Amino acid sequence: MLLKADELGRIEIVERDGVRMIRRDIRAARWWARAFARRAAAREARALARLNGVDGVPSLLGWNGRELLRGYIAGQPMQQAQPREPAYYRDALRLLAQLHRHGIVHNDLAKEPNWLVRTDGRPALVDFQIAWTRGRRGRLFRLLAREDLRHLLKHKRTYCVHALSARQQAMLKTPAWHSRLWRATGKRLYKLIARRVFGYWDNEGKGRVRD
Repeated sequence: MLLKADELGRIEIVERDGVRMIRRDIRAARWWARAFARRAAAREARALARLNGVDGVPSLLGWNGRELLRGYIAGQPMQQAQPREPAYYRDALRLLAQLHRHGIVHNDLAKEPNWLVRTDGRPALVDFQIAWTRGRRGRLFRLLAREDLRHLLKHKRTYCVHALSARQQAMLKTPAWHSRLWRATGKRLYKLIARRVFGYWDNEGKGRVRD
């Protein structure tokens, strides 16, 4: 079952030996984007390997430089499920804390499709293509980890605003300096490239299906 096909390749649900999994096929990427797609997939593989055993993160099933196989997690993306229970966000905070304890920052949590609502209502995270995988927990790591948290709180403000604490509301009002710089400079160019080249719109994170 095809989930997405764009300049960076194909993502689809497949079944092998009776096991359902997600397959990212780098060979289907455009020739000019293939090197980037391979680096992104390798980064995702490193992140998933380091997070092995963390509940709410797909397991790494295989990476050979051409295709990435990761475990399938049943559920709906956030923009479809629209989680409104405070318990979802409490569990999401715990999941983020586990990522950060393992030295991983997701770096792409503004996109609602990267948050899943599992069939039992708990959160899960997917798409670690631009994750921080260096493991070092210095100043830059802490800065990026804070932005992970702030993006989660933005979703909480959208779907469960009444459960925001005063501290969380204050964090939402104080984005990191690099986030403010990004919005003032590079974000417009990024949106232009994302929309014109990859077919992404707003925070949906969906790629167009290529013919």
